[in-house]
Parts: sequence; structure tokens; C-alpha cells
Amino acid sequence: LACSHHRCAFPVNGSELCVWNTATAQPLFLSGHCYSISALSFGSNINPLLVCSASHERVIVWNLDECTQKAQEGFAPHGIVIGTLLGMVLHVRFSPDDQQVAVCAGNRICMLSTKNEGILAELDGHLAPVTAAEFCTWEKSMLISVSEDRTFKARKIVWDYSTSQLIYQSGIITAFPLLSLLIDEENKQLITGCAEGQLWIFSLISDHNYRCVTHINLKKEQERFCNKVWKSGKEIGEGQNNSKVCKIDNMRPEGSVETSMPILLIEHCDFLVCFHNEENIYSALKTSYFWIGTSTGLLVINLANFEIEAFLSYKDYSDLSIQFARSCALTRQTVNGKVLCLITSMFEDMVAVLEVNLAALVRTQHSVFLPCGSENSLSVIASLSYFFPFLSINYFRVIGLKDKPLVFHTKIKSSGYTAAPRMTMFIPNNNLKKKEASKCRTSCKCKNKEYPLESDPPIKYKKEVSVTSKPTPIFCVQYSGDGEMLACGLADQTVLIFNSNLTNTYNVFPGHDGAVNSVGWSHDKKWLVSASEDRTLRVWSVCNKELALILGKEKFDKTVRFAQFYFLDTFMLLCCGAEFHLLSFHLDTTKDDLKRYKQRSVCKLVQKFPMASTMEITSLSAVNDFYSYIVLTAGSNRALEVFDLNAGCSTAVIPEAHTRSVHQICQNKGSSFSTQQPEAYNLFMTTAAGDGIKLWDLRTLR
Repeated sequence: LACSHHRCAFPVNGSELCVWNTATAQPLFLSGHCYSISALSFGSNINPLLVCSASHERVIVWNLDECTQKAQEGFAPHGIVIGTLLGMVLHVRFSPDDQQVAVCAGNRICMLSTKNEGILAELDGHLAPVTAAEFCTWEKSMLISVSEDRTFKARKIVWDYSTSQLIYQSGIITAFPLLSLLIDEENKQLITGCAEGQLWIFSLISDHNYRCVTHINLKKEQERFCNKVWKSGKEIGEGQNNSKVCKIDNMRPEGSVETSMPILLIEHCDFLVCFHNEENIYSALKTSYFWIGTSTGLLVINLANFEIEAFLSYKDYSDLSIQFARSCALTRQTVNGKVLCLITSMFEDMVAVLEVNLAALVRTQHSVFLPCGSENSLSVIASLSYFFPFLSINYFRVIGLKDKPLVFHTKIKSSGYTAAPRMTMFIPNNNLKKKEASKCRTSCKCKNKEYPLESDPPIKYKKEVSVTSKPTPIFCVQYSGDGEMLACGLADQTVLIFNSNLTNTYNVFPGHDGAVNSVGWSHDKKWLVSASEDRTLRVWSVCNKELALILGKEKFDKTVRFAQFYFLDTFMLLCCGAEFHLLSFHLDTTKDDLKRYKQRSVCKLVQKFPMASTMEITSLSAVNDFYSYIVLTAGSNRALEVFDLNAGCSTAVIPEAHTRSVHQICQNKGSSFSTQQPEAYNLFMTTAAGDGIKLWDLRTLR
């Protein structure tokens, strides 16, 4: 099968070719083969539009403009025979300039000219039938092919067909034959799919050495997408849900068998063109989308996050008699927002032409993800009116006491201390401490240099400093907001603070009895909070280099994994077990001569927020540099959860954000060195061991 613009090509009665014009509804029948046609392909150019058909005994190139004119004049159209007796042909592909045709015949690829008969080059090397081949548009002399090497195993080979020289040969990718292939010109990537519903993406950038970018299990992704759409449709009500996607259960009925999902086709998708007149998040994203044609339906994949955008199942439409497809073809470009799809039945001699309205398909299945208005979408930046319904207004009452003379109510015999001292006592030099405190106060007032957003990020290696004499893991690092200080939490139970240029000696804050899990700066850079494996939380005075507040083991039943200041230093957040705590505090480092060892700082629990269906919160993030009531958490159940502290509850859950538990959430918390758009603060990143880094948008939760 083959599709191009408003034309569809398919074999009729085995050896006859039919080219159907969907605009005029006029078929064009082309005869020239004696055996069944096994491969079809349209040319890359429109004028003239060529089509190549291949069978066991010959390969023919047809000029559709000339053939149409001949048919109108009453003559039998004829094509150019460019190859004969090549064997069983599974795939044909035109070069970008339509000057050559790559014919996949058996274990070899024959390069043929579109002008006359003759083999330009013959490419050997595959050990099984070649199933697909594609030309690189940025390197016209390069051809990429996939095959059924070693029965159910395959190799991917990159050829230079001008010299017939093997450039690269991959190892065995999977136990199942590779059936389809697509080259993404924009991202310079190779996308291939196998007979078991597995998709692989490889990088074709010269420095990447054809490394694997990602591997997608389409069967699991399809199951996750269908259950997600079904759940969202159930929440908004059956009357408002127009999607035909049904829930897929993991448990199959007794006696049923698991079917495979061969990837028959991979084709580019004009996804953004369908939404060019609408103001939604898709128009702002410059990413690639592509169609996946399987035996049971069509899928649209987002190449930025490798997620399914839409799914069309053949069996969900009663008007379509084909439920299992043997092969399929799609038009690369949309016409009036619609895509032509050509499928043939696996069990019957039947061909169906589908006209898919991509925009309507996405709206019916993805209405919960398309933004309906700014009032319903989440945003990191808080609105002008905010309140915490669970927080009392006068939570603390700080009583100030003036210095009063000491009064003894009983007569005490003088011990001689009332007399003048006989010698001058040692007076410590406090001038150094005052200078350091003054420096700490004034350092935050310096004006930071604006870092242009269009500049490249800093990637040059500057300096390396050894923090301890023996190898010690560093569990956490964090810069202060002005970029002048760097705090580190170590496994040896200490907290270190460096100058940002790592030139001066560092300050050591000892006191924890376990490894330090996290450190966090206050907005005014005067305080530093640290959490440890010893189930304690400590707040340090950076200027005075002393402890200001400690919450002991009696406050927490589990290890404190993360702690930070929140809401412009109004609160503190920490996660302990499967919940995180919101704390209100008052820090006071003044000392009473009589009660110098008593802590004057106060901290009280405001509320606990449990994370659903998890054993432990593995990461937490919130913005402290401006007012924001959004808190992001990640759990051991591989899910992300968004809390709105203005409403005092959880607002969204993203299940299976990674294949493993997220161990780090990084928000765009703003910078004193650059000015950004407000929408940029809704972006955040997550990472998990062995699963890379993902960039998310809070407004769409994708």
C-alpha cells in the first residue's frame, strides 16, 4: 500500500495496480505485472508524481501525469521497467531527488535508476530478508535499512550506496524481526519498530555513534493511555465523554491468548498544523510527532516525551469491517486537517480507505489535558489573593522582655564580687565577628550581572576542591540565591559552606549524628537548614556560624529526607516517610546569660500532607524566592503528586512518571542573574536512576 497527498495506490486482483484519486474519486488502473505486486511507493516530488511497483519478476516506475493523459486518450498506460527477476521484493523507496530507487529483494538491496533498466549498486550484508530502507535527506549518499536477520533477530545497517561500503553495523536489537523504519530529519534520529510492539530510537548525529536514545514498549504505553483516558472520562461523566477508548485490564479472561502488536508503519505526523488556529499548549511546543500503524490501530507519538497523544482502534468503529490489518499506509501531510489512511485486512481480500480528523480525535481523547482556560490550569506563581485555610492568623505570639536590674529578695553575704577588680580581665577581640557579620549582611546587596538567556550555558571546567582528606560521599549541594556561597551535605555528618569561587577556606557546621541528606538556603541567605539520617532537622546561622534551631528525634518517627524554607522564609517544608510537614518557625539567636543553653527559637507543626499510595517520599520541591503555593512530591511508587497549599490538598497525581522512583525534582525557581517569562516558572525536571531526565510542564502535567 502507498499514500501521497490525495492519491492512494493498492493492488487489485494481485497483479494490477490501482491509483485512486480521493479528490476526484476517479481510479486509474495500471497493468504491467504478471505476478502479485508485493511493494509500492510514491516518489518524493509532486511534479512529476512517480509511483514504483514491484513484484517477483519486475520493478516498474510509473509517471502518473503521463499515465492519466494516456488513459484519457483511450490508450493503455505504460511504465518504465527498471529491474527484472530480482526475487521477492518486500520494500521499495525513492531517493530524495527521485533519481534512484532502493529495492529490498531478499537479503540484498538493489539500487536502480528511475530512467532505465540496470542495477547501479548491489548492497549485501544482511543475513535475512530486508524489510525496510530509508534515505538520509541530509546525506544523500547514505541509506539505512533494517532486516529480519537471524530469523527473529535483526541488524540495522547504514550503507553508502555510492561505494557499497558498510559504514556501521549494529548488534542484535531484539528477538523479533524489525518491520518498519523512519528517519527523523529534524532531530536526526532513526526510529524502528519490531513485530512485538517494541520501538527503538537511535541518534544519527555523527558524534553519538548511533547510540540508543530510548526504547518504548508500545503495548504498555497504549494500555496506560487507554486507562488514563477511561479514568478521565469517568471523572467528567459519561455524558460528556465522547471517546471510544475503553479500559484495558491487566488480567485476561481464562482461555484467552495475548496477541502481538506488530509495528507495520512509522510515518511523520502534521500534529501542530491541526491546531494552528487554537491557543493551546501544543502550538507553543516545537517538537516532532509521528504516526504508528499497528495491526489493531493507529497511534500518535510525541517525540519529545515519547508519550501517546491519540489512539484509534479499528474494532471500536462498527462501520469498519477490518479489525486486524495486514499492512497500512498514511499520507505524510494533512489535507484540510484530515489524514488519509489505507489499510488491508489480514484475513480477507479487502482494502479500506480512512479519512482521519486528527484534531477531533485528539479533542475527544485528550480534553482533560488541553487547557480550557487560565482559571483551571495550575501555575507556580501565586495569585494576588492567597490564604492558607488551615493556618491561624496569630500562630505565634512573641513577647519582648526589656532588660531589668537583677533583684535579690533575700540578703546574701557578699563574696567580694562587688569590689572593683584588681586586674583587667581578658577581653576577646569581637571585631572580627562584627566584620564577618557586616560582610554577610552587605554581600546580598551587591547587584548581580544579568546573564543573557541567548548565551550558551557554562560548560567549561573551572576548579576542583577536595572537601575531606579521605574519600567521603557528598549527598547534596546547593548554591545560595545570589550565587556567592555553596553549601554541601556530607556523609561524615557535617555541613560545609564554601565561597562560590572555591578560593577561601570553608566553614564547617558539625552536630549531626548521621549523613546529611539535604541542605537549603533561606531567601535572605542568613540561615541554612539541614536534614540528616539521625532524624533531626537543624537551622544554622550563617553569619554567626552557630546553631539556631534543632528539632530532635522525638518529633519524627522516620528519617527526614528533605528540608527547605518556603513562602519567602515564612514556613519550612520537610518530608518524613510518606508525608511532608509544613512548619511555622521563629528564629532567635540572642543568648540569655542565665539560660544560655536554652533554645529561644520556636518551631511548630502547622499540618501534615500525606502522599497517596506510597511508602516514602523520595523527593520534594517548592519555590521560596517568590510566593507560590505549589509543592511537588515524588514517591517510591514512581508517581509525582502536586499539592496546592492554598487549597490545602492534593490537586493532581502523575502515575509512573519514571520507570524507577524519582530521586530528584528540579524546579525553575528563578534567578537573580536572568529575567524570564512567567510561563517559564511552570517548568520542572525529574530524574530517576537509569531513566534519564524528563522536562515537565505544570500547566498540562505532561
